[in-house]
Amino acid sequence: MLEQCGELVAAELTYPFGHDTAVFKVAGKMFALVSLGDTPGQATLKCDPKEATALRDAYDAITPGYHMNKRHWVTVDLGAALPADLVAELVRSSYELVVASLPAKLRPVSA
Repeated sequence: MLEQCGELVAAELTYPFGHDTAVFKVAGKMFALVSLGDTPGQATLKCDPKEATALRDAYDAITPGYHMNKRHWVTVDLGAALPADLVAELVRSSYELVVASLPAKLRPVSA
């Protein structure tokens, strides 16, 4: 999860909430929060509201975003038996949603 987030174009790793939470941003906007204090942890990701509802209905390991807008964010239990490609797609989708919301002049060139 951390590696995938860090490999996205113009992704920046920060720790604004302390060393137990990795926060990935693009152009200063968060797209992923990953807990580091527990193993395997959890990740909170931006999500399309309709998709978020469907995901929460389909998977017990996907819940409303912890300490975030429950409509636009989901929290994923990284220890659950979720398909790896689903988690990877959620990370990519979160990043793309944030990039799409940026003014054109702030969007990464290869995003």
